[in-house]
Amino acid sequence: MTLDAEIASHDERDPLQGFRGAFQLRDGLIYLDGNSLGAAPKVTAARLAETVCEQWGEGLITSWLGAQWSIAPQRIGDKIATIIGADPGEVIAADSTSVNLFKALCAALSLRPGRSVILSEQTNFPTDVYMMQGIEGFSGGRIKALAVAPETVLDRLDEDVAVLLLTQVHYKSGLVRDMAEVTRQAHDKGVLVVWDLSHSAGAIPVDLNAAHADFAVGCGYKYLNGGPGAPAFLFVAERHQDARPVLSGWFGHASPFAFEDDYRPASGITRFLCGTPPVLGLVALKAGVDLLCRADMDEVRAKSLRLGELFIERMEQRCGEFGFRLISPREPERRGSQVAYAHPHGYEIVQALKACDVIGDFRAPDILRFGLTPLYLRHADVVEAVERIREVCATRAWDKPQYRERAAVT
Repeated sequence: MTLDAEIASHDERDPLQGFRGAFQLRDGLIYLDGNSLGAAPKVTAARLAETVCEQWGEGLITSWLGAQWSIAPQRIGDKIATIIGADPGEVIAADSTSVNLFKALCAALSLRPGRSVILSEQTNFPTDVYMMQGIEGFSGGRIKALAVAPETVLDRLDEDVAVLLLTQVHYKSGLVRDMAEVTRQAHDKGVLVVWDLSHSAGAIPVDLNAAHADFAVGCGYKYLNGGPGAPAFLFVAERHQDARPVLSGWFGHASPFAFEDDYRPASGITRFLCGTPPVLGLVALKAGVDLLCRADMDEVRAKSLRLGELFIERMEQRCGEFGFRLISPREPERRGSQVAYAHPHGYEIVQALKACDVIGDFRAPDILRFGLTPLYLRHADVVEAVERIREVCATRAWDKPQYRERAAVT
């Protein structure tokens, strides 16, 4: 069997092939940035139109009950729970990842009142560390934000640490941490763990309850395909839901429409809501989540691994002479659904590739990231993407002034 026939056979036998047609992707485009912004499901526009024209336009305020807007965070949270190994009533879709990180960190701190350190790793996604630093500043230094070298983070666990904040799949390298083992080691030291699942949820199998996880957050616009700025999600294990939220907003009140002067937290996960649900964002998020709920996550992961191996093999064969250095783990099981390379001209190459209809992204200082989204990426797309990368490098198409000018968003 020729290589082309083998690739075609993979795509023909792909159990996920039917999902590609559910997304809005123009011909010729190879989209390798679903790990930053997922493609738009075709049903999203119609669902938004129905919400705007009928539920809002005709139903107006009655749609808070009639269209169940008021409980959308819980309804969609329960759907996300099935993707990340949580139980009904343990997940809400609300706010942003950063806000949910603040909620989770403060809740964890309240459950460990004798401890004062929030621990994370250096090179973690910046907003995670920024939220830690914000809490430290607001506390007047009573709470300490500490980020240490990734390889030493578990050695730093001690009786001063209240909460450990880690990203399961690293946003640059794609390295996957062993959630169950890390959580076990943290619990052995009396430390609670907040997991950032932004590059995990919808990309790899996640089982929060099997890992005895405490808290988790994640965004809705990557592998969940909820659209730009989609609401994020927050997981709080049932055993921790008595924690009193620091962001005590009216939708987290036990009786929000009683308009009481004093805050009484709602029971369960609802107490971790804050303000009015962003209905249009939740409608778009639900469209993406509904698609993913139809997929078998084991099949998603199996295809992701095949795509990653194919990408790396083809890069070695076709682009080995151009100075790319793989920074993602070479072992497939240690790698999320992306492949990342370092290159001195990484920024320029990413810009030149966009002109060739290959969309990846760049992360400072020199990282090219290529997201492998199994629901809509084909094996043939990976092969063609590498050929276009080779062409850009062989012809030095990246070496133009317009590709060196740094944009505000990379």
